Amino acid sequence: MKKLSTTLIYILSSLSLLCCCFAGLGILLALPSFLIANKKLKEAHEFPDEYDFDAVKAMKTAKTFALVALSINGLYFIYSIYSLATTDWDTFMNEFNSQMEKYQ
Repeated sequence: MKKLSTTLIYILSSLSLLCCCFAGLGILLALPSFLIANKKLKEAHEFPDEYDFDAVKAMKTAKTFALVALSINGLYFIYSIYSLATTDWDTFMNEFNSQMEKYQ
C-alpha cells in the first residue's frame, strides 16, 4: 500500500496564508499546492487498490485546505487590484508617504 504525503501541501498552503497579506501573492504558493493535491488524488482514484484509504482521506483534507487558502488569496488579490484601480494614484502615494514618515 502506498501512502500519500500531505506535508508539502500543508506547508505550501500555510505559507500562502501568511503571504496573502502581501496583495494576495500567496496565490503563487496556494495554486501549486492545490494542483499537487489534485494530481495525487487523481492517481489514487485511478489505482484505488495501491493506496491506503486513510492516506486518501488525509489528502482530501489537504486539498480542501489548499482550496481555502487559494480562495482567500484570490479574493484578497482581486480586492488589491480593485483598490489600486479605483484609488487616485496621488492619494495612494500621499498615504504611503505618510506611513513611511510615521515609521522613520
